[in-house]
Amino acid sequence: MKIEEALKINSGLDLSSKTLINIQYTSRLLEEKFAALLKEHGLSTPQFNVLRILRGQKGKPASLACIQERMVDRSSNTTRLVDKLIAKGMVERRICPANRRKVEIEITKPGLDLLKELDPLTKKTNAENASNLTENELLTLNDLLDKLRNDE
Repeated sequence: MKIEEALKINSGLDLSSKTLINIQYTSRLLEEKFAALLKEHGLSTPQFNVLRILRGQKGKPASLACIQERMVDRSSNTTRLVDKLIAKGMVERRICPANRRKVEIEITKPGLDLLKELDPLTKKTNAENASNLTENELLTLNDLLDKLRNDE
């Protein structure tokens, strides 16, 4: 379905506006599908992102600033997300022994176990969501999105 049909846009959009609206609309649809998968496991998308960042630390703790910097959605309240994950037993927070002003966050075994369970499910969901595109189209799309963000 064309974006004009999906959003019932009658007037002609300039190409730049149409493209960016299409990216935002498509992104939101994909986010909603992914969020539904995570909700079945008691996680929000930002909480999942925090867990993946911490797993990527390979056993080394991360600061709140490090997590915030690597978040996909940087407007997320990292402290609140970490607090919720602590309450679920997925992460631990402690004071850095070398610098008592620094807080360190580390993923727990239950957090790692949940990610291990989610890995094949997220891979399958991502493959299904991208199934209408060929491998070359996916490569091109990634190149174009990287190019669109060139001012980062």
